[in-house]
Amino acid sequence: MSYLKKVAIVGATGTIGQHIVREILKTQKHELTAITRSASNTVMPEGVNVAKVDYDNQSTLVSALRGQDVLIITMAASAPKDIHIKLVEAAAEADVPYIIPNGWGLDATHPVSDDAFIGPHQRAIYKRIEELGKSAWINFVCGFWYEFSLVGGPNAYGFDIDNRSVTFFDDGTARINTSTWDQTGRAVANFLSLKEKPENGEDERLTISGFRNTNVFISSFLVSQKDMFQSILRATGTKEEDWKITHEPSEQRYKSAVESFRQGDRGGFVRAMFTRMFYPEGSGNGSGAFEATNKLQNDLLNLPKEDIDGLTKVAIEDPEQFRRNYS
Repeated sequence: MSYLKKVAIVGATGTIGQHIVREILKTQKHELTAITRSASNTVMPEGVNVAKVDYDNQSTLVSALRGQDVLIITMAASAPKDIHIKLVEAAAEADVPYIIPNGWGLDATHPVSDDAFIGPHQRAIYKRIEELGKSAWINFVCGFWYEFSLVGGPNAYGFDIDNRSVTFFDDGTARINTSTWDQTGRAVANFLSLKEKPENGEDERLTISGFRNTNVFISSFLVSQKDMFQSILRATGTKEEDWKITHEPSEQRYKSAVESFRQGDRGGFVRAMFTRMFYPEGSGNGSGAFEATNKLQNDLLNLPKEDIDGLTKVAIEDPEQFRRNYS
């Protein structure tokens, strides 16, 4: 049987990286290496090798990636944009067969991602990987992070937890797919534990190679703002009358947010990106309900069903653990 053994990760202690690392270590099936800057003194979890690199010296990247089976890239949105390209070019030179790029959220191959401002850059990464011809990209589409987005302020899912207010986009019933950090970490670890290639007539779609240059769709919940609100009420023991509730047309909110972003308001970017996913698309779904048109791989990856109320309660009781850890 053919399995991937050697895994390199950039951002091993970051927001999503730490969850991926923890879950990969649990499988005890891989040799894990964290790619870090030469000046970094970050302490890695036990069982993680460290390869220090200089992003201005491509040969150090190539050397660190030589012999790896897969490169996982997790970086903060504030990271220099050229680092992503440097990594995929070094991976190609090092003959790394698979790259999981810094996507973690939306489907950049879908036109709606352009309205959310992430499509063109992400597709450029895919294109460069394909042009180099040495690696295949595999992107994890998981939607927005549930706990962070719930307590991250009104620009995200519309909730101001601290002041008990919510703005529903339209009537608040458009559903989207959303995932937890834990679920995404499990998804990556379990995916890397699949066979690389089919054997004896097996279905390639059950192996890693079956996802070359495409997306892996996973989800914790398919929920609307009102579904989330009801979970908040249960978690806090409050009633609707304890909250200030307003409504705003999603299209109007999106256009206003785009204009704010163009004028230099970073919050406008966040507000536009989130709001666009709640545009009603029929059958109760918003634009961010990707399971309406794509097959979820939760079953293939043996992902558990999660308790939304329990996760809502954890997020509300200690929101800062999600706000401060988001990078």
